[in-house]
Amino acid sequence: MSLASDNPKVRRVPQQQRAAKRVDALLDAAGEVIAERGFDGATMTAIAERAGTSIGAVYQYFPNKDALVFALRTRYGNEMDAQWSALGEAARQWDVAELVERLFALLVDFMAARPAYLPLLSVSLNFRRDAAARNRLRGKFAELFQRHSPALSDDDAFRVAEVTLQVVKSLSPLYAAARPKERKALVDEYKTVVSSYLAARLD
Repeated sequence: MSLASDNPKVRRVPQQQRAAKRVDALLDAAGEVIAERGFDGATMTAIAERAGTSIGAVYQYFPNKDALVFALRTRYGNEMDAQWSALGEAARQWDVAELVERLFALLVDFMAARPAYLPLLSVSLNFRRDAAARNRLRGKFAELFQRHSPALSDDDAFRVAEVTLQVVKSLSPLYAAARPKERKALVDEYKTVVSSYLAARLD
């Protein structure tokens, strides 16, 4: 992860492995504290204590909580893109139903493994994914969809990929707001929507 390019608010770019590990530990600690206390309840002091470091060490890399959380959101975005890219590579032999199952399973597992992800969705940080990274991910799925439906033009395949991934991602805020017992039903509704859309577009 390049903190210089992903987060212009970071004060100091770690040049050594030890410093990079410290930044990773701070992001891990931030995720744990935010998952327990929420964004508003998470303080830089609590994050420093969870990371086993001084508050001064935290401020060496992050001038405030927003900058630290921006870096954590960037990490999550990079991890999700990497997992979905790997999924796109693995999905060459799957039918539409299997692809949809795997897409939503990946997202649900991702949210469960990173409990700070959902609380951070409602935090306004002017967070935007890098356009080139977004286009690379959509390009991988566009290629996948063209293998399922060779008649799709490049533009049509990219559009289908863009719509599909955007719909899948839109589950997250609804999932966060839903009661636990409603979440599975919500995921099933989304699976129906995406399956129907892809079946129509890839027929």
